[in-house]
Amino acid sequence: MIDLEGVRIGCAMTGSFCTFKEAFAAWRTLRERGADLLPILSLNAATTDTRFGRAADHLRTFEEICGKPVVRTLAQAEPIGPKKLLDVLAIMPCTGNTLAKLAAGIADTPVTLAAKSHLRNGRPVVIAISTNDALGRNAKNIGALLAAKHICFVPFRQDDSLEKPNSVISAFDLLTETVKSALEGRQLQPLLR
Repeated sequence: MIDLEGVRIGCAMTGSFCTFKEAFAAWRTLRERGADLLPILSLNAATTDTRFGRAADHLRTFEEICGKPVVRTLAQAEPIGPKKLLDVLAIMPCTGNTLAKLAAGIADTPVTLAAKSHLRNGRPVVIAISTNDALGRNAKNIGALLAAKHICFVPFRQDDSLEKPNSVISAFDLLTETVKSALEGRQLQPLLR
């Protein structure tokens, strides 16, 4: 297995606000393992106050975990690829909206532009999905990205099959293992948990 000491990891978060606490714990684990973290937020994740917390508090927590200012504009995200700033980019949580944009090649947010910019170098992108429509309209996007080069998924499962049968969430505690597998050029298995 690849050691994470000094590995440059882009830590991108999108607006699945109910999972932020869990995501922050997974980012902390990467930092404790010696990874060099670059925080990236989508516009919604950086600016929206919700019942799960204030945007300013999330921003401050993310910067404290990573030890760097958050990338939150297109201009800040664009150099990630040309300057080869990352070894791997992890998007956690990745909403259905971001998933659809990635599958369609749309790069109009800091997170999707970071992914496009990073992928141009043939380096891995790790996706940890959290969306209520993964097994609905977004199923085709998951399929498209599963077949794409250099994209790996954090293993996932239905989170409430009775009340929300299309909803899926990744096992955020498997982020470290998935990042290591992606750096080795393989998808962590089993994918469905």
